[in-house]
Amino acid sequence: MGWVTPPRARRLAEWPDIFHVTSNRIECAASLATPAARTAAFDVIARELAQENALTAWRDERYAVAASPNEMPLFAIERAAARYFGVHTFAAHANGIIADDAGWRMWLARRSPTKPIDPGLLDNLVGGGIAAGISVAATIVRESWEEAGIEANRARLAKPAGAVHICRDQPDGLQRETIYVHDLWLPADFAPTNQDGEAVEHHLSAPDEVLAVIATDDVTADASLVIVDFLLRHGHVLPHDPSFAALEGLRRRSTASPHCT
Repeated sequence: MGWVTPPRARRLAEWPDIFHVTSNRIECAASLATPAARTAAFDVIARELAQENALTAWRDERYAVAASPNEMPLFAIERAAARYFGVHTFAAHANGIIADDAGWRMWLARRSPTKPIDPGLLDNLVGGGIAAGISVAATIVRESWEEAGIEANRARLAKPAGAVHICRDQPDGLQRETIYVHDLWLPADFAPTNQDGEAVEHHLSAPDEVLAVIATDDVTADASLVIVDFLLRHGHVLPHDPSFAALEGLRRRSTASPHCT
């Protein structure tokens, strides 16, 4: 269900009542026979790792660990510990777009400099991890209000547009995530208003500006993929473009492989 580095595997071996660690495999102890037992054990470990500053900021929110959001979870884990264990997580993002005479413009949000992950970078207007017991649709509604002040009745108009996948080694562990992509068309006079302090400003960007942004390091990797997916779907990168095959590959690459980058 996850991937850990050798140093992390050695650390987990220090809990022999919870883990059986070999040279290439980590298994939960046979005594942890139920999801509730595994969840309790991982909670103890996560809290101790947090005390060692081995995790990002504690979220007090759990992710369900399962092959997909619709399957029965094997256990739940504190969100801050998900990358440490390299478990497959799920998120929901929405492109906030308005139509204008030139075609469209896209709202981008600037993350707060105090965010534990990707502080200060540009991001999609709406996006967040899918917590245990919460649906994709409910995540979009919650994040739309918290991050942009979008009322629930409007947020429910977000149209699902498939998924993109990301797998990358980070200082806090392996990010293996499926992001469910949505397009949310907004009125021309809409102005985002952050509600939870996680975004400090917003930019309404024309297509050329969006293309320029994703060529920089000023945007999160997650948002880059979601934006690239939008540009491909809306014909802004055509099949004869030399970069098309590589960009299309980003949309199709699976997070299941330990060799993804």
